[in-house]
This record gives sequence, C-alpha cells and structure tokens, in this order.
Amino acid sequence: MFKKYLSKLEIIIAFAQSMLTPKQFIFLSSVLVGISAAFAVIVLKTFAHWVFSFATYVSGILKLGFVNSILPIIGILLTVFVVKRVLGGTIEKGTSQILYAVAKKASIIPKKQMYAQIITSSLTVGLGGSAGLESPIVITGAAFGSNYAQKYKLSYKDRTLLIGCGVAAGIAAAFNAPIAGVLFAIEVLLVDVSISAFTPIMIAAATGALVSVIALDETILLSFRQQQTFDYHNIPFYIVLGLFTGFISVYYSRNFEKVEHFFHRLKFSPYKKAFLGASVLAILIFIFPTLFGEGYESIKTLSENDPGQLMENTLFEGFRNNSWALLAFVGVTMMVKVFATGITLGCGGNGGNFAPSLFLGSYVGFFFSKFLNLTGLTKLPISNFTMVGMAGILSGLFHAPLTAIFLIAEITGGYNLMIPLMIVASISFAISKRFEKHSMDVKNLAKKGHAFTSNKDTNVLSTLDTNSIIQTDYLTVSPDENLEKLVDLISHSNQVIFAVVDKERKMVGIVHFNTIREIIFNPYRVKYTLIREVMIPPIEIIAPEDSMETVMNKFEKAKVVFLPVIKEGKYYGFISKSIALEAYRAKLKSMTIE
Repeated sequence: MFKKYLSKLEIIIAFAQSMLTPKQFIFLSSVLVGISAAFAVIVLKTFAHWVFSFATYVSGILKLGFVNSILPIIGILLTVFVVKRVLGGTIEKGTSQILYAVAKKASIIPKKQMYAQIITSSLTVGLGGSAGLESPIVITGAAFGSNYAQKYKLSYKDRTLLIGCGVAAGIAAAFNAPIAGVLFAIEVLLVDVSISAFTPIMIAAATGALVSVIALDETILLSFRQQQTFDYHNIPFYIVLGLFTGFISVYYSRNFEKVEHFFHRLKFSPYKKAFLGASVLAILIFIFPTLFGEGYESIKTLSENDPGQLMENTLFEGFRNNSWALLAFVGVTMMVKVFATGITLGCGGNGGNFAPSLFLGSYVGFFFSKFLNLTGLTKLPISNFTMVGMAGILSGLFHAPLTAIFLIAEITGGYNLMIPLMIVASISFAISKRFEKHSMDVKNLAKKGHAFTSNKDTNVLSTLDTNSIIQTDYLTVSPDENLEKLVDLISHSNQVIFAVVDKERKMVGIVHFNTIREIIFNPYRVKYTLIREVMIPPIEIIAPEDSMETVMNKFEKAKVVFLPVIKEGKYYGFISKSIALEAYRAKLKSMTIE
C-alpha cells in the first residue's frame, strides 16, 4: 500500500517538473525535502524521548540507575548487529561524509543513508548511548535531498543545493530553529553559495520547523523560556567564559579523537569491541546518570531554579542540597562527557557530537558561574551563563560561530542574550581555531586531503583529480642523441618541452625550446651538440597521487608552466599549468550554487 501511494506521488512530482520552470521546481523540491527531513526528526526524537521517560520512571522505582546502565549495552550491541546483518557491514558516521560526497562524489549519497542513520542512531542514542541525534538527522536529510535530485535527474548544482535543504530542514526541525538551520547548512557544509541559493534553503528550513512544531510535543525539543536580563557589567566574565569554552573545546576535540583511535586499533571482533565499550559506558552512566542519551533534560534542569535535581537517584543523592558537591558533580561530568561520547561512537554505536557539544557547553557555563558565585567574588545569572556556554562549545567544536549564536538565541525564545552570545562564540572560535585548524567534522577529511571548507580555492582543488590533467603523449629524447633529432621533433610537433629519458624510461633531465632557441639556428652546433649538454634537471617533480593543491603549490614555487610527472620511478608525462587552471575554472563554475 505504501509503495502504491509513493508511486502516485512520484508521478505527480514528475508531472509538476514538466509543468514548472527549473527554479520553481527547486522551490517545490525544497518543501518536499524539508518535510522528509522533519519526519526523520519526529521519528528519532519521539523514540529517544519515550525511552528516556521509561528509563527515568524505572530508575525512580529502583532508586538507582540500573536500567540506565543496561539499556546502552543493549542499544550498542543491536546497532552493531544491524550494521553487520542489514547494512552490509559498514556505516558512515558524522557529517563529514556529506562534505566528502559534495567534494568527491558529485553530491551523490547512497540510498541506504535515508534509513540507515535513523535505525542505528535510534538504537544507540534512543537506548541511552551518550551521543546526539542531530548528525544522523542531518545525514538523513542530506540523503533525502541527494536521492530526490538523482530521481528527477537534477544537475550537480541542484543536487548540492537540495543536500543543503535537507541539512537545514533537519537542524530547523530538531530545535525549531529555522535561522540556525540555514546558517548551519551554509556555514558548515555549503560555504560557496550565492545569495539566490538562500531562498530554497530558507524554504526547506521553515518547512522543517513548521512540521516539527505541528507534530512534536514542545517538551521533546530543547527550548528555554526562563532567562534573566543581560547586565553589561558582566561582560568581563563573558569574555573569560569565551576563553574557558575555547580551551574546553580543544580538550574535547583531542580526547574524542584519542578515544576513537583507541577502539579503531583494537583487534577485537565488532561484538567484543561493542560489549567492552558499552560496559565501560554503562559504568560511567551508573555513576553519572546525566550521561544517558542526549542529555537535553539535564540541560533544562541546570538552567532552572533547582539544579540539585541532577543528583536525584544517583550515588550522590545525599548531597543534592550541598552546593559545592553539586559543583563537583557537574565539573566531573563535564570532563567525563568526552569519554562517554567517544566510547559510544568508537565501540560501534552511531550518533554525533552536536548534542554533546550543547550538553558540555551548558555544564561549562553552569560550572563557571556557580563557582564564581560560591566564592563570593560576584553574583552572576547562572541560567544565562548556562545557555551562553552552549554557544561557546558549539562554536569551538564545529567552527560555526553564527550557527551557535542564532541557535541559542532561537531556542531561548528571544535575542536578549545576543551580545554575550556574540562575545563567547567569537572568542571560543578564535581560541579553538588557534589550536585546531579544522573543526571536528573536517579534521579527518583534511588529514586525508579529501575536503576543506574554510578555503574556497583549496575546496575546489580537492575535487580535481590530478590524473585527469596529466598529458602522457609527449615525445621524449635520449641524452646521447644530438640536437638534430630534437630539432626534427620540434619541427613536426607543437611541443616546447621534452623529457630526456634513458633506456629504462628514467628521466635524467628536461629540455625546453626557449633554452636552445639560439643553438638551433647554428647547423654546426646542432650537429655536434648532445642533448645531455643542454638538458637541465627539473625544479619540481609531480607524482600521480599528489593532490591538485600540491601540484599548484609546486607550480607556484618553481615559477614554470610545465612540470614532469614521475610514476614508480619512471617518466610518465607532463602537467601544463594552463590546463590545470582551465580545469580549476571549469570545476569552480560547476560548483558555484546559484
């Protein structure tokens, strides 16, 4: 029955495509992609909230978090089972795969990502894994956009644009924050877009937020309505908070990477690795129950009047009214969160770091302001610092200050905190950028030379294949031949540069027409001059596996227009700078989203 309705819908959409202009069809498509992404949010968020409510209810009866500890083990093991038995043994995690798809795969995302992320992340995070649902939501939305575009044979530009629509709609629906959704899509994923491309992305974000508001209970979403007024006298403390969140972001990023690498190096089977990691996670959640799931409920608790509720049904329940004990509990939880998330994702679970960044930020903001208040140095509005701290960590981890500023502004229901949000987010970003060149999503891709988003030229060059511009049909000469042979080749070809190779095709030098121009008009010297006497060594050498960024850097350094290519120790061909630049301009034109 579902396939029948889906088939009818596809027919209607195909008919609409034939009747509408390309631009009008993109507007319609942005709405449809926005609705699809929003429904993914509804499924994931509702399931995760239901499981959390169930676990909290049972834990309240048992008075300790036994259930909270058992559920993540079940969830991660089930995730590994689904990946191995249903999804072909592998699943891509993190939004970096979207960047890679845009840069290297012509914005084509596999169909299985339309459902794989929903299933695996609901099992992992829904059953208590200490990670977030936003990354799976974003990937699902991007997959909807990509596969929709493929279905209706849209161009690379339109596929990329609809990927952005899916991403924006996913974030907008998850937080009821359409502006943040648009900014996230553009700031993190699609850095090279024209102003006209904003319209479909905004339509998709608004659609996602609207569907979310209609279908989701507001208590499921992360939102705040209580906040104190902004006092400009606290600006120095917001500056210090910005520095604090920046360094905590670096701490989180580096330790998360270490935990993931630890599990990656383990030679255990997937199930043994999952059980080991999930067992350690279970112990952490037993001691610190707020590490269970996304942790949004504890964020709301911190911003309210009785944060001591966090210690209820824990080993430290007897200290719930002790402010210093609460501060210590929050501080340790804050530092342990990175290990809980790293273990969750490293041992086989699926999720993301978006929710953990908000969790960590709220705890950092609370810890900072509560500590200063307890020391008697000042009296800070704790709820404000709790919320602003989220922007600091989000900005520091994802290098997305605008997204961080407007997301927190939207979920707090106003823009009263705009000034402190701007201060903290910008300082945290600057600190994080100083120590971590790339954000968490881009770091691994950058190490492999696959994608960059902070530099437009580098981003375009990363999409070019060096092998595609190597010219292998250049004529060669031997070092023991005289210039007569070379003059003959010049007169019968358009070449101006020749590789000098020995009998084993190893390059021993190069000869450029300009260097022998005067000699070739002297018959005597042409006849009695050997090529080895006029050849020169190459200034730089290219390997076929070199990235295009490396190639262009070598051209810039050598100040020449041709560079030889050596493959497995032997001469292979030449790369012309003019052809490389032509390929760059063609790719830039094809990637510019208008």
